[in-house]
Amino acid sequence: MSHVHQSSTAASRSPTLRTALDALATRRITAVELIEQSLQSAEACKRTVNAFSIVDWDRAMAAAADSDLRYAQGTQRPLEGLPIGVKDLIDTKDLETRYGSAAYLGHVPTADADIVRALVEQGAIPIGKTSTHEFAWGVTTTSSVFGDTLNPLDKQRIAGGSSGGAAAAIAFGSIAAGLGTDTGGSVRIPAALCDIVGFKPTFGTLSTRGIFPLAPTLDHPGLLGATVDDVVLLAKALQIEFPPRNASASARLGVIRGIAPVPPSPEVASAFGNAIDCINEAVECVEVDAAASGLFDKLYDAFASIVLTEGAIEHFRRNDWDRIVTHYGAETVERLQRAKKLELRAYAEAQETRRSFAANLHRVMSTVDYLVLPTCPCTAPLRHAQSTVICDWSGTVREALMTYTAPFNLAGFPAISIPLTHAGCALPASLQIVARPGQDGALLRLAAQLESIARVPSHRTEP
Repeated sequence: MSHVHQSSTAASRSPTLRTALDALATRRITAVELIEQSLQSAEACKRTVNAFSIVDWDRAMAAAADSDLRYAQGTQRPLEGLPIGVKDLIDTKDLETRYGSAAYLGHVPTADADIVRALVEQGAIPIGKTSTHEFAWGVTTTSSVFGDTLNPLDKQRIAGGSSGGAAAAIAFGSIAAGLGTDTGGSVRIPAALCDIVGFKPTFGTLSTRGIFPLAPTLDHPGLLGATVDDVVLLAKALQIEFPPRNASASARLGVIRGIAPVPPSPEVASAFGNAIDCINEAVECVEVDAAASGLFDKLYDAFASIVLTEGAIEHFRRNDWDRIVTHYGAETVERLQRAKKLELRAYAEAQETRRSFAANLHRVMSTVDYLVLPTCPCTAPLRHAQSTVICDWSGTVREALMTYTAPFNLAGFPAISIPLTHAGCALPASLQIVARPGQDGALLRLAAQLESIARVPSHRTEP
């Protein structure tokens, strides 16, 4: 069997999508061989870090055989024969989709979600469902029923969530790309903690049909990849438009070093600072003092209120209390119990805060083309840690991980997380880039440019 690898330093990684496409097109590897490698790796990944809920051998191998026929006939499609993972929150036709919950064990959708269908029609092959926090309502991808998803870079730590399975599967090397969802950072957070790329497009750009809703006014389908280019290939297949190549040449970046009240940890601040120094030599960077303007004030609370209200509406609409108490995990039950006491006033105030923030963010971004800031203020927390301390701040792991990502769900602005070099630091840190709504293609193009500046490939051992 042929094997395709990017390089000896990244031998544990799946070949990038473009590398794999090239190998398939020149017949250095067949789709059947590539998909079989990916499925075998997914089984190992499922056993060791629990990143897959289902590995779909039969259909994936049948699709691979069909891809080989297409290559032989010269009728291959843009993503022909490429293995991808699909988050267990996203419907896949005739393949069990549990939404991360025991309440939906054995649930088999009758249709693909729109984003799955779009990629499959371009030739991509889903090899399985990647694990998620129950109903995507959490940032740790832990489960008392299905087991925790572990971070392949350090199994004592979380992979992040709620798309933790997809990020862990990419970091492990089973796939180069996958589909996730991002309501408050659920693609970007696990990408940051697992040393990969996570992209949330502008709100409404990608269809949410066929995806279990968490909070409909915040939910974004998202893309994860080993590199920015892996994300770009999926984005193009999903009809995200790209500007002419020279559009980012004169970009101006607004630098935000932290969001109060959560400061960046010393290692994140150092990795981020080093990256900005390198980037500043190629692209103009200006400091943005978010604290002085109060830009991000009260946003975490507003976000939490909207998620609790909208999440409760979705669950109470679908299931009665007996089913919820009997089949849902304790964490979700506790949240829905709290939601029963909500007053509409709190939701109205949260939406007011949100509108005002979006207007202020547009104003800030009238003077810069993009914002850059850390994706998360800390590296991957230990499993089962409920709280964390960063410098002189202490609070929940949830608030720590979401403070830097959730604002851009509130505003609906596109955002991407790219890994930073983490020399001298055992765990990865990441850089988040935010663009104005509708600038998704330009954001991806800039991210590819900054990835080459801010990242030196790390020497990683086999997981």
